[in-house]
Amino acid sequence: MVRYQPPMDWQQWVNWLAAGLHGRSRWRLSLIVMGIVFARGRRTVTSWLRAVGVSERFADYYYFLQPLGRKAKDLAERLLSLLLTQLVTGDRVLVGIDDSPTKRYGPKVQGAGIHHNPTPGPADQKFVYGHIWVTFSLILRHPLWHTIGLPLLGLMYVRAKDVPKIPAKHQWRFQTKLQLAVQQMLRFAEIAKRAGKAVWVVADGAYAKRPFLKPLRAAGVVVVSRLRKDAALFDVPRPAKKRRRGQPRKYGSKRIHLRPRAAHRLGWETVPCFVYGQLVTKTIKTFLATYRPAGGLIRVVIVKEEHGCQYFFCTDANATPREIIEAFADRAAIEQDFHDIKEVWGAGQQQVRNIWTNVAVFNLNLWVHTLVECWAWKRPVATLRDRRDSPWDDAERRPSHADRRKALRRETLRNEYSMLSASHRRSSRIRALYNRLLQLAA
Repeated sequence: MVRYQPPMDWQQWVNWLAAGLHGRSRWRLSLIVMGIVFARGRRTVTSWLRAVGVSERFADYYYFLQPLGRKAKDLAERLLSLLLTQLVTGDRVLVGIDDSPTKRYGPKVQGAGIHHNPTPGPADQKFVYGHIWVTFSLILRHPLWHTIGLPLLGLMYVRAKDVPKIPAKHQWRFQTKLQLAVQQMLRFAEIAKRAGKAVWVVADGAYAKRPFLKPLRAAGVVVVSRLRKDAALFDVPRPAKKRRRGQPRKYGSKRIHLRPRAAHRLGWETVPCFVYGQLVTKTIKTFLATYRPAGGLIRVVIVKEEHGCQYFFCTDANATPREIIEAFADRAAIEQDFHDIKEVWGAGQQQVRNIWTNVAVFNLNLWVHTLVECWAWKRPVATLRDRRDSPWDDAERRPSHADRRKALRRETLRNEYSMLSASHRRSSRIRALYNRLLQLAA
């Protein structure tokens, strides 16, 4: 078995997560995590185990993944607590919510089904067979690299028609994407509020519906999302001159139509916004309205773009247009997370069938991604970005997530090299061999 020497802070964070598992088996988490970091080729579970030299009793690690999947929510909450103490400095946290598929094959893969394909590609594949993951990502601003998403948790969505195919022993019950998102977001919000943080959530228009908006608003969570062009908006009711019986009006009686509002020439203003890594000036209209799915008063922002107008809203009527626009633009970080999780870490390639094992391996990819970003957050740029072997590349380009993973590999191998005796380290041949091996491994 290979015993890597990861950085001290990395090992402390992994131990913090492992503390949420059973005492007899929690030690396996650190081995699997290092296996994910150093795995090569197709990212199956066997490649993880091979990277840390696990050969005998390998089945125990597969059995370890099932209870890990059942406790994924608990470990995600521990991860959020860790990030709140390590990285979050402001008085507000922004959480992005979106869903993404991972392709799977074979009739024995539990929880897999036919879903809408968000990236049809040149072949125009409208559907994909596999798993759908409702994913939560903590969105932060890095002082150098701007917006970065830190994945917290992925919840598997199984269609109602596919639930009976799952063995009853797994006790799986059907929940919509909105129900999955709301229930877990309320738990995350409670943790953030205990830390003294206000909670904002940004999601695409598919989540801007009553079952999602009302519970979060009642819990004091601010939601930013996109509005449909035909959204049923009403004006703000005027206060009654005389007090009458019953509750005062919550919704206005005059309908507000977004398209005529956007077509009108008057009412436009410009605001500076920091979106997608640069400061730009946006032409906008903003006004207050009442929206039944949101449960009351909202602020609407219409943004004029070259290809047409975009419509956004926020359940906090006191939010500024700049805050709303920047929050929705920061939602793009979770799309980058999906790219890195699949391309860098190989999510969906683990070749496991059990539904709880599938939950475990997907979330392990998320957590390792977040731990790598957390480890690299305050590291000097020179230690993360080394493109001497690629002179055709832009030397000043922002370090990719793969660059950060390589930096972690190098740091781990250097720690192992430093444990050699001084006489071995002084040998020029050993140093040259070490440098060549370091270049191959990282």
